[in-house]
Amino acid sequence: MRVRALGGRLVAWLRRRDPGLGATRRAARTAVVMPILFAFCAEVLQAPAIGTFAAFGAFAMLLLVDFPGTAVQRIRAQVQLALAWLALVSLGTIAGQSLWSAILATAVVGFAVLFSGVVSSVLAGASTSLLLAFILSVATPAPISAVPDRLTGVAIAGVAAVFAAWLLWPRSMADPLGAPAARVCRAAAAQVRSEARDSAEVCVVRTEHAARLIDELRRRFTATPYRPTGLSTGSRSIVRLVDELTWLSAILGEAGPTAKPGPTCDVESATVQVAAAEVLELCADLLENPKRPVEELTAAAKALRDAVTVLEESAVSRLPAGSHSDIGELVGTLNLSFRAQEIAFAVLLVAQNVEAARAADQRTWGERLLGREPSSLSGPVASAVERATAHLEPHSVWLHNSIRGAAGLAAAVAVANLTGVQHGFWVILGTLSVLRSNALNTGQNAYRAVGGTVVGSIIGAGLLALIGENRMALWILLPVAVLIAGIVPAAISFATGQAAFTVALVILFNIAQPEGWSLILFRIEDIALGCAVSLLVGLLFWPRGAANAVGKALAEAYADSARYLIDVVGYAVSCCAAGPTVPQDGRRAAAAARRLDDTFRTYLAERGAKPVPLSEMTALVTGVVGIRLAADAVLELWERYGDGQAPTDDRAAAQAALVTSADRLLQWYSDLAGALEGRGRVPEPLEHDHATKARLVEAVRRDLYDVDGQATPTAIRILWTNDHLEVVRRLQPGLAAAAHRTVTGEPGGRRRGAPSRAPSPARHAPYRKENSAPAGASGELPQ
Repeated sequence: MRVRALGGRLVAWLRRRDPGLGATRRAARTAVVMPILFAFCAEVLQAPAIGTFAAFGAFAMLLLVDFPGTAVQRIRAQVQLALAWLALVSLGTIAGQSLWSAILATAVVGFAVLFSGVVSSVLAGASTSLLLAFILSVATPAPISAVPDRLTGVAIAGVAAVFAAWLLWPRSMADPLGAPAARVCRAAAAQVRSEARDSAEVCVVRTEHAARLIDELRRRFTATPYRPTGLSTGSRSIVRLVDELTWLSAILGEAGPTAKPGPTCDVESATVQVAAAEVLELCADLLENPKRPVEELTAAAKALRDAVTVLEESAVSRLPAGSHSDIGELVGTLNLSFRAQEIAFAVLLVAQNVEAARAADQRTWGERLLGREPSSLSGPVASAVERATAHLEPHSVWLHNSIRGAAGLAAAVAVANLTGVQHGFWVILGTLSVLRSNALNTGQNAYRAVGGTVVGSIIGAGLLALIGENRMALWILLPVAVLIAGIVPAAISFATGQAAFTVALVILFNIAQPEGWSLILFRIEDIALGCAVSLLVGLLFWPRGAANAVGKALAEAYADSARYLIDVVGYAVSCCAAGPTVPQDGRRAAAAARRLDDTFRTYLAERGAKPVPLSEMTALVTGVVGIRLAADAVLELWERYGDGQAPTDDRAAAQAALVTSADRLLQWYSDLAGALEGRGRVPEPLEHDHATKARLVEAVRRDLYDVDGQATPTAIRILWTNDHLEVVRRLQPGLAAAAHRTVTGEPGGRRRGAPSRAPSPARHAPYRKENSAPAGASGELPQ
């Protein structure tokens, strides 16, 4: 009974320190497989070289990676990892024939492996394992004739790893973002339906619930230093939901206009909202049950599009007839319909990605083999090129980290060879383990690594003193040591992991070739040498890390997103004219946003005090999402109607008013970008431009009514475009307050037009009185 109670407490402790028992599962799997392979190669085959590569191969392929997805996807990833190991071990052995070839090859391979992680989280998660394959072979020079033995050991480890990952405590198939995204969809559906039917008090409660769930989703999304997505079509679609659900939640976060009951109630807007709620609920069903057919969601999305078409037609007919109608009445009539249209666009974006993800996951093996993709997404090669290209930019933190890592590994190879240490592999592995994105974190890790290694060496020496040359005892202790070494880095600390891993290595090497105390002394020396290399490289290459780059990344993202919005407005005002140019700045804005996302993740992962509160930094990152998606909404609004024909109405005055509003926004966000880079002060939020709004409405009233005195569809789209610009303007008070805190390190004071407590920049809506112008006037590695 006492043993059972102790076991229960141990499991409870592990669940608290290792959520989901991911590290425990990997460690247990490695503790079973690695000693068996080592014993088979060393004792049965009598081949120490094969045993060494089989043991380290099993360690790297089982403990250092944990591929997500279905059983077939995990097996395929493990096979690909094993093939990559075979190639890298061959290359490392060949490169290790001379010092200069080893240094050059290490720099090239190190950069290629580290930078390729930007393409997908699968490659990012496997980067340490891949580097270990090359480091192990290049740091232990051997003649070319040794390649077959080394590849035999890798092949044995690869086959064992495939079966172990498949059969021994396999990872859950659940997508890390699927469940929280489904909860957000259900909460948003309830809120949209409540807005169409219930009281304002009920809507407020549902709004708060949806906001809490979207916060949980974003925390899950930013919990790793890379995007939790792979190159598979389903993964690429699901990850886009985070931005889209954030934007949808922000739209719903502001109270919309209330329709008065009776004959003036906007039935079409309510119909759109109810249809949007139905689509969101079906999205949640598909996220929770990936095998559910997508046809029902496809039909619901079509019904929502049809409802939006009816809404637009009804909005045209509902505008006051006659070119002399009251301006306030003209604008107020569109408030409900604009909100419904904005919600519908966001919901359709969500539905499009959920549908694409599930349609991709439900493809047959033949369709996957042929690479057939849902029509809404680009292929994996095009996506990989796009992601990599986005980071081939001087201010990319991912590029900085890749160069820093490659330089550190190459320097470690040089130092290990020039100093003639007995175990050069440990020097290079120590450099890889300690090196982080800034000098401060690198120094802290070096201190922990040396301290942990010393403690582990003392424990290992004690075990050797007790055991002596009893090989049976060493074999019994090996799986226990591997299990502990796999668990404690995640459950306790990095330094504890170094101590446990040192004990495991002492046992492993004394089984293969007993060295006693000399092995322990060599390990302390080698780890200290590797840490010294890491510290030097960390000081020479971008020592401040992401903290120094996040302002630049924010500035670029805001500038590119604002230019994209202005480009879209230019397309809108020329739409239906002969040969309008479709905006090309969307890809640039998306690339800047991707660099910002990776920089922000690195910034969060860096240890040390954050001078800017996380809420302020998150508000600035979220603001970029709002601008880009507002631009997407305007583009979608006009793309449906552009036919390349010259317009028959006179829209010059309305176009001029839109361009004026857009230019004000571009200037403000350009000034904000400059302030975030330290090139000026944070601009004051723009006041609502009543004069420009009055000119726009007057132009619509005068020029965009037909001969019968009825408004045209172009009039509706121009007014809705202006509403989207107003949405972007309403982001400014919250962004200005957050930027002031980021730039100066001091709380932002009350600004003109800003509340005392800055709202999230994503919370916006154009439905306030100022919208209507007055009359006449938007995974650490153990070393």
